[in-house]
Amino acid sequence: MAVAVVTVAVRQEWRSRTESAAAVARGEQTSAALRAMVAELRAGAHPVLAAEAAADAVPALSAELGNLATAARLDGALESRQLPELAAAWGLARRHGLPIADTLDATRRDTDAATAFARRLHAKMAGPRMSATVLTALPVVCLAMGQAIGADPLTVLTRTLLGQLFLVTGAVLIWAGTAWSRALTAPRREAP
Repeated sequence: MAVAVVTVAVRQEWRSRTESAAAVARGEQTSAALRAMVAELRAGAHPVLAAEAAADAVPALSAELGNLATAARLDGALESRQLPELAAAWGLARRHGLPIADTLDATRRDTDAATAFARRLHAKMAGPRMSATVLTALPVVCLAMGQAIGADPLTVLTRTLLGQLFLVTGAVLIWAGTAWSRALTAPRREAP
């Protein structure tokens, strides 16, 4: 039971760090796609051709950009799960007759600012995250030290009923501590 709880804690921590890195990468890719589209539009390209050129420039988003270009070509609804900012800005420009290059450029600046903020926040939270990691590893280090000096805490924790209860309780507390640390150091998500 204790191993299961610690496994859940490790998976949640890993998922949190992976999602954080993916969000920054997604922001950088969105910014690159917007930058490529704006450059094409300012050179006089049609928005559909600009989206296709951006798809060539940012291969990770080529499918989404191709879908947006097809939807615009067919005068359909501009929706995208991976590029909601781009789709919303393009739809806004199309619906209200705004200059699309300026609208997309403003969206790119917002995306750049959000990505830069996420990077700075991640860097500023490195100290508290490292402190949480050290505090999480401390019980394991103490067990290893106890084994090294001959106190044999593993036998007590695995072979006695009270020790097993303490082991499970400790694992739950480790999980709660990592969850609390993640909640304190994670970027705040604002409600839409």
